[in-house]
Amino acid sequence: MMVRACGIGAAVLITLTPAAAHADVREGVEAWQRGDYKKAVETWRPLAINGDADAQFNLAQAYKLGRGVPLDPGLAEQWFGKAAAQGHPQAEANFALALFQNGKRDEAVPWLEKAVARGEPRAQLVLGTMLFNGDSVARNWVRAYALITRATAAGIPKAAETQAQMDQYIDTQLRQEGLALARQYESQQGGTTPPTELAGSGSGIRGAELPPSRVADGGPALRPQPSAGTAKPAARSVATAPKPPVTKAVPGTAATPAPAPSAPAASGGWRVQLGAFRDEGNARSLWADLRQRAPALGRLQPVYVKAGALTRLQAGPIASNADAIRVCAAVKAAVPGTACLPAVR
Repeated sequence: MMVRACGIGAAVLITLTPAAAHADVREGVEAWQRGDYKKAVETWRPLAINGDADAQFNLAQAYKLGRGVPLDPGLAEQWFGKAAAQGHPQAEANFALALFQNGKRDEAVPWLEKAVARGEPRAQLVLGTMLFNGDSVARNWVRAYALITRATAAGIPKAAETQAQMDQYIDTQLRQEGLALARQYESQQGGTTPPTELAGSGSGIRGAELPPSRVADGGPALRPQPSAGTAKPAARSVATAPKPPVTKAVPGTAATPAPAPSAPAASGGWRVQLGAFRDEGNARSLWADLRQRAPALGRLQPVYVKAGALTRLQAGPIASNADAIRVCAAVKAAVPGTACLPAVR
């Protein structure tokens, strides 16, 4: 082992073999999971300075969350960037989100694209909203809807709220194209890549999932601007959807989604929308199938809403938007690939 001084933060740079470095990363993960964040940071810092990507990612998480070190978004961004430059998958996604939240949206785009290509749901939410708004990227409502649909399927609460807003501005044809593209993405990516709290260098230690709502903090809001060939929506302002509460994840455990209501309210202003069809018979067939396979639909009643040549399959009544989001999450868990989103009656 060789030790020499390093100018970054008066730290010590330790040259280690890869096997030894990975072992120490695991030691830091174990300390973190015990709640000894200071020890974890002390373990990772020399490894991170020496270029270990997992240690760099974990150190960035410590600065991002303010555990074992003062909260410092700037240093979190720097360490995520160092790990991302080495091709660290989780770091690429977190670096993209850090750049976006720190106002560097043009720089964030290529990293968001990398994360989206792997099916990372927080990146899908952010890039999808940017595509809708034409924010640092060319406006593309079809792809925007597809990415938001994928993020909604992954259970990101903000994504479901954003998709419900999009439904007010994107016509049926564009939505159907977006849903078709979302199914194509799903088949190509084989599902979503859940965010993880720590990297363990193949240690077998599962990281705790970060609360999905974190991406909403300072995140993008819709700014509808009709593109050519799209009907102009009625003049009104779009308020940013309220931020869902941020719950703390317990290290070493996955965040547990709230259960779907077992007995939906007998009355309410919300429904869930399960698809749109040119043939009403197809809508009725889907309802019969989903009612058998998705217990979360419970006592909901089907509603067949005419929209020009299409019939929208909706189910309700549901008391609130939050309940509708939970019902959709449960339906998608029971019947993967199902399109479900909250809808106002």
